[in-house]
Amino acid sequence: MRVSTSWMQQQSVGSMMDRQSELSDLNIQLSTGKRINQPSDDPVGAARALDLTHLTADAAQYQRNITSANARLGLEDQTLSNVTNVLGRVRTLLLQAANGSQTDATRGDIAAEMAQLRQQLLGQANSKDGQGDYLFAGNRTGTMPFVSQNGVSYVGDDGQRMVAAGPGLQVATGDPGSTVFADIPTGNGTFAVSASAANTGSAVAGASSVSNPNANPSAWDGGSYRIVFTAANAYEVRDGAGTVLDSGSYDASRGGSVGFRGAQVAFSGAPAAGDEFLLGASAKQDVFTTLDNIIKALRTPNGGGAPMQNDINTQFASLDQAIDNISRTRGMVGARMNALDQQSGLNDDLTLQYKSALSNVQDLNYYDAISQLGAQTTALQAAQQTFTKIQGSKLFDYLR
Repeated sequence: MRVSTSWMQQQSVGSMMDRQSELSDLNIQLSTGKRINQPSDDPVGAARALDLTHLTADAAQYQRNITSANARLGLEDQTLSNVTNVLGRVRTLLLQAANGSQTDATRGDIAAEMAQLRQQLLGQANSKDGQGDYLFAGNRTGTMPFVSQNGVSYVGDDGQRMVAAGPGLQVATGDPGSTVFADIPTGNGTFAVSASAANTGSAVAGASSVSNPNANPSAWDGGSYRIVFTAANAYEVRDGAGTVLDSGSYDASRGGSVGFRGAQVAFSGAPAAGDEFLLGASAKQDVFTTLDNIIKALRTPNGGGAPMQNDINTQFASLDQAIDNISRTRGMVGARMNALDQQSGLNDDLTLQYKSALSNVQDLNYYDAISQLGAQTTALQAAQQTFTKIQGSKLFDYLR
């Protein structure tokens, strides 16, 4: 094999270029602190680093979502707390109004305060979040959900805005006004009691309940019934067709309870023969209608008797249902906020793991790199010296 002077020079130049390229790559790694600066540095490691970077970015987005969701749910919880206070004040006033010492004038004053509380409640139901979106409009966040015109109408929808808080975890950031303020069962939640407008006695229907609903849920069948006082001391229970299902005696001096098919209704006062009380499955009624009915009853002239008391008791039961519904909603909001807080901690742990794994894949070991820098610098210097000697040598230098 012939080894020419030009070949040796080319080999020396190639060796120097290789050492310079390696030294340049190492300098880039030292300046960036990264072992992988382009996919060709480590294709497998670069793919893994890209996956870990995406996972870290996802976790950061989840945390931003959680922060936003917590802020919105916190506003909802505070609003519902205000609503609870308003309804609690309405309940207190209603108890005062039911006192027999009240007059038309004092009941009118109570009704006037309730009218103001109704407006305050409407304002709470139309609350907005920090982005200017309505809290209780469902997915129609740009539309005011409750409109007051001949009563109050809900014009939002039944949707819930959801947010991704973690891998596979979706959390609602609000509740539609239909479930919070509108679709509230009347009566005791199973059935409602109302007095006939034709009653002439002083009998008043009080608390009602369903006996052992869990042990025998089929006892109450959701039908329509009438409790008819056939005399001041006797009653009959009739179905919608007028068939007598049950009968019993009643003591006006002590009051009593009428029970049938799992339903229990307490009575007080003295009924007149022919007085009727209607029982039917609970309907849905918004809280504003409940307040309107209460205000209307309190403003009825010459009130204070059994008709007004029956109206108050009927709406009282519906008011308690509204208060219970708000409490349940607050409980669900609190549960979501707890879930978000727990997921936030998990996301922090995952982020730390992702960053640690990413560091192991792509970060530079400075101790090894500095050692390599010294070795590669020495190798480059040796290559340069070798090239200098080879370049200066000629065949004639060896001829004597």
